[in-house]
Amino acid sequence: MSRFITFEGIDGAGKSSHIDALSQWLREHGQRVVSTREPGGTPLAEKLRELFLHDEMDALTETLLVFAARRDHLRACIEPALAAGATVLCDRFTDATFAYQGGGRGFDWSVLGSMEHWVHEGRQPDLTLWFDVDPVIAAQRRAAARVPDRLERLDVAFFERVRAGYARRCAEHPERFARIDAAGDVGAVWQQVRQQVNRRGWW
Repeated sequence: MSRFITFEGIDGAGKSSHIDALSQWLREHGQRVVSTREPGGTPLAEKLRELFLHDEMDALTETLLVFAARRDHLRACIEPALAAGATVLCDRFTDATFAYQGGGRGFDWSVLGSMEHWVHEGRQPDLTLWFDVDPVIAAQRRAAARVPDRLERLDVAFFERVRAGYARRCAEHPERFARIDAAGDVGAVWQQVRQQVNRRGWW
């Protein structure tokens, strides 16, 4: 049975390690898994990702770039994988655009909704795991882990707005969102992820 599960949260929330862990867990339970990411996931989308992460641009250009990448990602990766019966795990999807460009940049929420409608053609995740953490904690994690890209260099106030954007999106779509308290250690966070997947009874 194919499912589309997305992982969301501000930079430094700790999504990536849990994508790998869930992928392994699902494979151990007999599932075929495709792991991917946004922006990215296809050769074209990965090229657009590089522009998005490293070239300065305004909020509208950011939004157009990520939706262009998403369209190719849906067409060439996500939809074929789901049609073939795989479970798709995606590191960020459209909720990130609402959070970062809508919440963080202040881009018009209704315009984002229209673009989502045009690009998705009805496709939404079956489950969105929102890794929620205080932006100050996330900033400390980022500083210890890697050289920041142009978005990761932005101040805590920006990430407070992004976090608020995620909270708004969660309130608008409670049927598919599951909030994960990402402030704890890896084991505690993984337990929450397992619980949220298990309670849906898909496998």
